[in-house]
Amino acid sequence: MAEAADFQGTSASPARRLLRRTGALLAGAPLLAGFLQLPAATPAGAAGQESLQAASTAGSVSVAVDSLSPSAPSEGDTVTVSGTVTNNGKQTVTDAHVDLQVGPPLETRSAIDTLAKKSDDLQGPSGEKVGGKYTEKFSALTPGVAEPFSISVPADKLDLGRDGVYQLAVALSGETAMQPWDQVLGIQRTFLPWQPEEAGTRTKTTFLWPLVSSAHMAAETGSNEQQTPVFRDDELAEEIAPGGRLDQMVSLGKGLDVTWVVDPDLLASVDAMTGSYQVRGADGATTPGKNQEIAKQWLAELQQAVTGEEVAALPFGDPDLASLAHNGTNVTGSLSHLKEATDAAEKTVDTILHVKPSTDFAWPVDGAVDPSIVKVATSAGADKVITRSDSLQDNLSYTPSAARPIGGGTTAIVADSRMSTAFQGDLTKASASTLAVQRFLAQSLTLGLQTSKQRSVVVAPQRMPSVSQAQAMAEALATLQDGNWSESQDLTAAAKAKPDPAANTKVPSASAYPSSLRKQELPRAAFEQIARTQRKLDKFKVILTRQSRVVTPFGRAMNREMSTSWRGRGIAAVGYRDGIESYLNGLIDGVKLIQKSETKLSGRSATIPVTVQNNLVQGVEHLELRLTSKNPTRLKIGGAAYDEQHVTVNGGHAQSVKFTTSANANGRAEVVAQLYTEDGQRYGAPVTFDVKVTEVTPTVMLVIGGGVLLLVLAGFRMYTQRKRAAAREAAEDDIAEAGDETDGPHSQVGAPQNPEASGVRLQEEAEAGSGADGPEQPSDPAPDTAAESADPSGTGERVDR
Repeated sequence: MAEAADFQGTSASPARRLLRRTGALLAGAPLLAGFLQLPAATPAGAAGQESLQAASTAGSVSVAVDSLSPSAPSEGDTVTVSGTVTNNGKQTVTDAHVDLQVGPPLETRSAIDTLAKKSDDLQGPSGEKVGGKYTEKFSALTPGVAEPFSISVPADKLDLGRDGVYQLAVALSGETAMQPWDQVLGIQRTFLPWQPEEAGTRTKTTFLWPLVSSAHMAAETGSNEQQTPVFRDDELAEEIAPGGRLDQMVSLGKGLDVTWVVDPDLLASVDAMTGSYQVRGADGATTPGKNQEIAKQWLAELQQAVTGEEVAALPFGDPDLASLAHNGTNVTGSLSHLKEATDAAEKTVDTILHVKPSTDFAWPVDGAVDPSIVKVATSAGADKVITRSDSLQDNLSYTPSAARPIGGGTTAIVADSRMSTAFQGDLTKASASTLAVQRFLAQSLTLGLQTSKQRSVVVAPQRMPSVSQAQAMAEALATLQDGNWSESQDLTAAAKAKPDPAANTKVPSASAYPSSLRKQELPRAAFEQIARTQRKLDKFKVILTRQSRVVTPFGRAMNREMSTSWRGRGIAAVGYRDGIESYLNGLIDGVKLIQKSETKLSGRSATIPVTVQNNLVQGVEHLELRLTSKNPTRLKIGGAAYDEQHVTVNGGHAQSVKFTTSANANGRAEVVAQLYTEDGQRYGAPVTFDVKVTEVTPTVMLVIGGGVLLLVLAGFRMYTQRKRAAAREAAEDDIAEAGDETDGPHSQVGAPQNPEASGVRLQEEAEAGSGADGPEQPSDPAPDTAAESADPSGTGERVDR
């Protein structure tokens, strides 16, 4: 501004020149300082090469802390840190050495999170070196070669002060040919909880130990009396086999003080494997299952593990509460499946594990809630909803107790999100597992040091931990339960703990529900398909004599169709639902009408048979068969347009039902046969066929009547002829006897003679002509009919007239 006030062509006053020079000096001071800090000028090519070399050597050695023992040391302990260092660069590292560095205590839980994200950052804080003999040296680190290290140091040499969580860094330093000076080339930071003495107020910690799997059983069962179950695959056997995921969950959880959270479907599936079962292969064929002993052993170990421990049962199949709330409540019948799944939970767990479980806890996916999820979760009787602190958030400087009322008599159990998510991700590497364990313990101790008030904390990990995740969980929990700042508590006790009045009790809105979780939900179409399957089942079951053989397996299968295990597996979920519905359609089609061809009907009345086929193992009843004439003016069924008859068919049999018909005119009439249930619902596909009617006319009746009359006359003539022949034979016999008496040597003496009788016989013979035995006269006429038999006519034999 001073320069702007000067006139051109005039010299500035001394005061103004002094002010201008001072301002220029002050403005240039930062630039001068910057130039002074720059290194000596180097050629452009050399500067670029040096920057590339620096980038290539920065973090060129990876440090992996594979073991930290003990995880939470006390006074007098020796801390041992083991792992490997690997030269990932292209140059050999010389004069390499591994040092331990201890930083100041981390005061907040967020500081732990920040450090975990930058655990291998060379630019971050590293703390003071322990130094001395607690260093491991390497003469050279060859590129691509991993070298192990192990450093043991007494806890009192670490200069740990007050209780808290300390940063423990493991750093690899050395030189390269391009940078021949000692520098840190790789680092790995972890956490060292320090609580050497028992805390005055211990945090009560509840750890949920989930036993959940995906759906493995179908609705299909064998036709035998035992209803041999059919499994979609044999993957469950792999999970419960020694070393499998569920085997590890049981064996690791056995020695821990945890609350077991169990899906009853898993128990029912394994229990089904203890007997005879079938496994369907990729080609659709079934083969006998062979893992009965594995299933028995797993259940036996689980029964032993849960003895004396709390068991919380999820609804059967672990239904996806969020999907149901967002996409299923508007589909009729969806909520009834949740109620059925809840009712089946207690009985299943009690029957198989011989313990009475808690069934009043609902657990939405990842503990994310909104008002609709809470409403659905409590609709089946649960009054406690397990949420998470990243969903039901608090704006406090400390972590409050888990339990808090959220209205309507419902209690939210808010699990700590940091501790609950500590064991996610790939923990197959020992270094990742160790870091997860130390981070979990660090969060637990820091939480306990926030305030002197005792609080109840709940940890709800992922539903289906992998083997490596389960092992890390067990290691961390064992350390925690043996530590000095925490004590175990079951879930029911945590739910009864006194709520913190400052804690948030407002359920987040639907818009706050994570979009990443919403994308994984079951769509509305899934619930519509489930409802369609249920309607078919309802219609089908009313005709069965043993409904439970069908209703129970299909009911449990529809519970599995709503499972949370389908998240992220949309195609598999569709395939499972289609398979269930298709199998039900096949059973329904097992009871059907047999197709009929055209039927010819001659006469005014006749019967028409319709056959009902039952291919099911069990019998069917409560069915009505209706036969309807589409042209009742031509053909009536039972005197009306249609007729109905009750149908009962045994399993594996067919039954023909006969309907009386009456014809009024010639021609074709279309007839429809349809099965109905007793409540009037159509069952199966109709069968349509034509009836060709041929009516009997008066002319035809006259012809038939004339034919009958001729047959009668012919019979009468035959009768008279036979009678006359018999009379002639009798007369001839009398004449012969008379001749014998008169002329024969053996005639009776004194026998009376009757000449008149002889004359009569002679006269009859003359009138009759030649008899059977008399000589034929030339003048006699030939007979006009052939001799006829008195025997009945044979089938199809023509009768001459």
